[in-house]
Amino acid sequence: MMQQKRNIQIIEWEDLDKRKFYSLGVFMTMTTRAVVYPFTLIRTRLQVQKGKSLYNGTFDAFCKILKAEGARGLYRGFMVNTFTLISGQAYITTYELVRKYVSCYSSNNTVKSLVAGGAASLVAQSITVPIDVVSQQLMVQGHGCQLTRFKLKPKMMMATSKQKVTFGQTRDIVVQIFHADGFRGFYRGYVASLLTYIPNSAV
Repeated sequence: MMQQKRNIQIIEWEDLDKRKFYSLGVFMTMTTRAVVYPFTLIRTRLQVQKGKSLYNGTFDAFCKILKAEGARGLYRGFMVNTFTLISGQAYITTYELVRKYVSCYSSNNTVKSLVAGGAASLVAQSITVPIDVVSQQLMVQGHGCQLTRFKLKPKMMMATSKQKVTFGQTRDIVVQIFHADGFRGFYRGYVASLLTYIPNSAV
């Protein structure tokens, strides 16, 4: 049995069909995110609300968002969030290239995976965190706009007497974050993310 395990082929960077690898990876990731995104939005709103000021739970939040903002309200910030697909591809590329580089110094698969996993997470989180900051600010707009210190302009938020979900609000949020906190505002939680994902990915 041990001998069989040792004979398992490890697929390295040069063995991959890069065209299929990237195209299928993006498609699968995008499909998965589209399915789970409404639950991510609901989770974010539940986490930042004070007590039960707006929602009494997941199902209650789902119904209230759907009623107040429509189905599109469940996808606030989704287009911005899709840019994290770049970080996913950056992660994979960094991982494979670092493994290849480390193999010049060590043939130990554990060492290669450990170093490559840590490096890949460093690169990926550097791209992901700013996108997440903006995306999460968009998530808590609309029905739960009082959940954040950043507010969209009234003309963007209101249409007749009913709140309406509109897109093209990303620039407004980005400008407000930059004015309030500078460039560092886009990297809130960056160190915590590194401390979470680098060891996790390396192991």
